[in-house]
Amino acid sequence: MATWTHQVSVSPFDLPQFPEIIPFPALEQFLEGFVFLNQKELNFLQDWSLKLTEPNSATHALVRTNWLLVALSNIAVAMGLLRSEPMKHGTLVVPVDRAREFIDLIGKNTKMQFEDMNARDMHRPYKKYIQRIDEMERIIRFLLEELTKVPGASPVKHNVDAFLDHSDDYKLDDVEANLHKIHKEFIQFKENNGKLLERRNAALEERYVVQTAMASMAHVASSRSVRAPEDRFEFEASRSLLDEEGGTSRRSLETMFSNIAGVIHQEEQDRFARMLFRATRGNTFTHFQQIFEPMRDPKTGREVHKSVFVIYFQDHRIGSSVSAMSEKINKICNSFGVNTYRWPSSRTAAQEMNDSLKVQVEDQERLLKAHEHFVKSEAASLLEPVDRNRDSLIEEWRLFCIKEKSIYATLNLFEGNMNLRASCWYPEEDEDRIRAMCIQNSSSHGHTSAMLVPDKTPPRKSPPTYIKVNEFTAIFQVLVNTYGLPRYQEANPALFTIVTFPFLFGVMYGDVGHGLMLLSVGIYAVWKADELKFSLPVMHEGRYILLMMGLFAVYCGFLYNDFFSIGLTLFESRWTQPAISPETKPGSVVAMQPKFDHENRGGPGPYPFGLDPAWHGAQNELVYLNSMKMKLAVVLGVAQMLVGLLLRFTNAMYEKNMVDFACECVPMFIFMICFFGFMDYMILFKWVTPMREPPSIINSMIAMAMWSEDSNPMFGSLVPQMLMVVCMLAVPWMLIPKPFILHRRNQVQSRPTTQRFRASSDGLGGHMPLSDEESLLCEESEEDEFDLTEVVIHQVIETIEYVLGTVSHTASYLRLWALSLAHQQLSLVFFGMTMLGGMSAPFPLNIFTTYFAFGAWFGVTVAILLGMDVMECFLHTLRLHWVEFQSKFYKADGYAFEPFCHRDVLHKKTDE
Repeated sequence: MATWTHQVSVSPFDLPQFPEIIPFPALEQFLEGFVFLNQKELNFLQDWSLKLTEPNSATHALVRTNWLLVALSNIAVAMGLLRSEPMKHGTLVVPVDRAREFIDLIGKNTKMQFEDMNARDMHRPYKKYIQRIDEMERIIRFLLEELTKVPGASPVKHNVDAFLDHSDDYKLDDVEANLHKIHKEFIQFKENNGKLLERRNAALEERYVVQTAMASMAHVASSRSVRAPEDRFEFEASRSLLDEEGGTSRRSLETMFSNIAGVIHQEEQDRFARMLFRATRGNTFTHFQQIFEPMRDPKTGREVHKSVFVIYFQDHRIGSSVSAMSEKINKICNSFGVNTYRWPSSRTAAQEMNDSLKVQVEDQERLLKAHEHFVKSEAASLLEPVDRNRDSLIEEWRLFCIKEKSIYATLNLFEGNMNLRASCWYPEEDEDRIRAMCIQNSSSHGHTSAMLVPDKTPPRKSPPTYIKVNEFTAIFQVLVNTYGLPRYQEANPALFTIVTFPFLFGVMYGDVGHGLMLLSVGIYAVWKADELKFSLPVMHEGRYILLMMGLFAVYCGFLYNDFFSIGLTLFESRWTQPAISPETKPGSVVAMQPKFDHENRGGPGPYPFGLDPAWHGAQNELVYLNSMKMKLAVVLGVAQMLVGLLLRFTNAMYEKNMVDFACECVPMFIFMICFFGFMDYMILFKWVTPMREPPSIINSMIAMAMWSEDSNPMFGSLVPQMLMVVCMLAVPWMLIPKPFILHRRNQVQSRPTTQRFRASSDGLGGHMPLSDEESLLCEESEEDEFDLTEVVIHQVIETIEYVLGTVSHTASYLRLWALSLAHQQLSLVFFGMTMLGGMSAPFPLNIFTTYFAFGAWFGVTVAILLGMDVMECFLHTLRLHWVEFQSKFYKADGYAFEPFCHRDVLHKKTDE
């Protein structure tokens, strides 16, 4: 059968020409509904922006674009994602007799972060309560440990919200009394159980010793019979030491030999035998008989394996006195802690002892079962849920102790005697609710009232960062916080990470089949969220990011037209194969002809969505995909970095920092637009504009940077030179003005303090009050000392880092192209080496080979492409956000708002 290879050749990325003007009014009208200004303010701002510039001019378009950015920013602020919540600082005052009640209400209904007012003197007035609760928690840990020993006992957990709704049902004194009572009962249970186990184990061990003695005596009796010659060696090797020929000699030897029997742990028997051999100088013989039935240790409750031992030795005792050998062996036994038992004198006595011990063991077993049944009945009251959809009683007591401990630990932060007070941070939107709660719970108690006193002047310390998240946005905020927490009211990258992170992952991992597999994992994690919350908490936390990554991987897979490396013909191809003459040899290159208007003259358009399936299998497929994905990676990278610079603009405007706005944001944006923005514009222009001799963008950029002549310029030689001049002027603009402006500002701000010091001293005869002098020195020490040299060095480093970083960061985005290409080629190789090899076998062998080839292909796909490659693309996407994107605007030097909240405290302890 003849095979043909085809080559597709026309300008890459078959797209229609972009429109020259983008209409704004419709989008503006939609966004105006979300801008949180009244209509008068909106009309004033719009009229001002229109009067500032002429219609249809470039500046006018820029102003309108900025207006859209402001509107989008207002939407994000309203969502609580772009910037952290506004915080206020104040002082909470509560009466000492009702302090616990008010702190409980605050932890249940609001969010407040308290500062330690006793950090210097370490005065902790409520430490006695905490010590009591520590003892209660110790008892609860003991009870939980004992309950784990009860078969089938497991407390009901993880209903924190239900507990908080009924937490007022518990009182500290009542719970403490119940815990101490139950603790004493369980201590008694443990002691009784230990005694029963000791008795049962002792009876069982002695029974095994007796059985060993019976077996030994039976062996001696049976060995007296006549044996065959071949059994002579076995008989002689196993015969008893007391079994000698001749009655008179045997009776005399019996009076000279003795034995000691007992039970020892199996792991100790080798060491025990060595110790006996060394201590007695080899004058003893020790026999061990393994006990296959495990025994439970009364002290630890674990099952242990033991062995019966019998020590034979020569005893030269006279009368009833104990020989030195016997005394030495007993000391060794005592040092190992083994239990020794009496060795029966005859088989008849052994049989009687065995029958008696059997009855004794059965009685002890019945007592143990009765005791375990009683303990189960007592434990059931602690393990049963208190009510429907609530936790077990022991678990609710544990949560109650955690809550009470957090309350008294918070009260230790307060200072005062009659009224306790502490400085606090709280969200601005909760101020009215906190005041209303204090008033509502104070009105019915006469003079005992609580109040919140906000600060009249803002504190010197920066407020904490408080960002509201939900189940969907939490994982993206975690990714951002891992790099660093946003500064107070700084632009939060998580708002954009929600979309850009899974999108850039999809650009690297784009494949419909692999994306569907990842999407199915995300859908399963979302569907089984409640079950995975405690069994697989990591998967539960990242379920939505898995879902989003799967969705964007499928979307980019349709763009690349890849389904497990196979092209999909969703629409009719816009390429046609010419008629092949009979003289054409197999393997020849056939150039396909386009059926669309590739010159953008108003004819039929290209393939409606994504890559045309005609490219799959083409001889120049890899060259085309390399060019397309590489340029697409650069375009996406520059676009994301420009978004980062725009966020730097918003930070400067929000902080009203005109120095950073004019001396950093503007020159940085100009440098990025004039160099890398111009490069992206050439890429897009080359894609949509037919050219007979298309210029090389790389050569054009090198000629632009090196001030050399471009042999084939796209826009002439003047435009690149002018843009390069602007780029060079932007560098000293970033470097020089800011340090001197800050130096001048510091000189102006330092004059009022000096004048105030002189005025105060002149008015008092050249002296200044001690209190005013101390306050002035305190203010000066709290302010950072300005050092012009340090500021200049910092600005030089930041300028060099930005200029060189733009180049390295743009090149770093090429990882989008590299990993996408690697993923596509790995998928192609795996499919070709497994599935295609199995299907190419002759019939009917291909049925079996395809079956096994599918198993190999699926295993490799799951292990490498769905395991290793997903992790690789995830890490590279994370690096692009942390380094390339966030470095343009993100300071990440904030500290978290850690409010006192019962729900947060209990969930944190439950997750641990």
